[in-house]
Amino acid sequence: MMHKAGFVNIIGNPNVGKSTLMNAFIGEKLSIITSKAQTTRHRILGIVNGEDFQVILSDTPGIIKPAYELQASMMDFVKSAFEDADVLIYMVEIGEKELKDEAFFKKITNSKIPVLLLLNKIDKSNQEQLEEQSEIWQNKVPNAEFFPISATEGFNVQNVFNRIIELLPKSPAFYPKDQLTDKPERFFVNEAIREKILMHYKKEIPYAVEVDTEEFFEEDNIIRMRSVIMVERETQKGIIIGHKGSALKRVGVEARKDLEKFFGKQVHLELYVKVNKNWRNDQRQLKRFGYNQR
Repeated sequence: MMHKAGFVNIIGNPNVGKSTLMNAFIGEKLSIITSKAQTTRHRILGIVNGEDFQVILSDTPGIIKPAYELQASMMDFVKSAFEDADVLIYMVEIGEKELKDEAFFKKITNSKIPVLLLLNKIDKSNQEQLEEQSEIWQNKVPNAEFFPISATEGFNVQNVFNRIIELLPKSPAFYPKDQLTDKPERFFVNEAIREKILMHYKKEIPYAVEVDTEEFFEEDNIIRMRSVIMVERETQKGIIIGHKGSALKRVGVEARKDLEKFFGKQVHLELYVKVNKNWRNDQRQLKRFGYNQR
């Protein structure tokens, strides 16, 4: 039997539904999802296996013009997505007219590999708007195959996945067939906590936060975790903790529930908050958190 395998990398502006799409393909919640831009900071691999195929999906940060070192590192993850893709998914949403970075857009339109252009969130549009947007994007990216989709509703998602498999090169599997991702368990603990911070805190707070899981001990019936939430200023620390620790407790309770679903086991989660000044512009710190690979 012929076996196909390859890398399928998803790129686009912030908040167009890249993480929702990848999770829909995989059937697991690997990438965190919130309504805030820049939710995804890393390049996250999710692996879908079949008897005669292996699709290695890659969720990437939304394309922005970097304002500080962390964002520059996030854009490096997007650049790397162009380098090893066998199929490129360029995702836009209803109402969108342009990519925020012209250089990235030229890379897409000049791509020598297959490009699938997905117009997402069509469940939020009417027929007239859908036809208008479809024409705009098909003219802008004439080298791409076009699919209108709704990642949240699952509309046309299976058709896109079937087309991906058709486009994959003949190849043995790159990863063991029972592997779901390239990220370690602690990464998903960090992301579950960060998702709750993105959901419950406003303004700059979620963007000034990094999470580091310092302890992860798995026993027969329970996993014990100790995670540190890092902020840049003392005032942010107070906001994260909240009155008598109430805000931090809410983050911990909600993250623990998600982690118990993810790991299929009881979880004991301890959370602490500490100040780590200017970590977003500190190359040594960014490297430690898995960002700055330059």
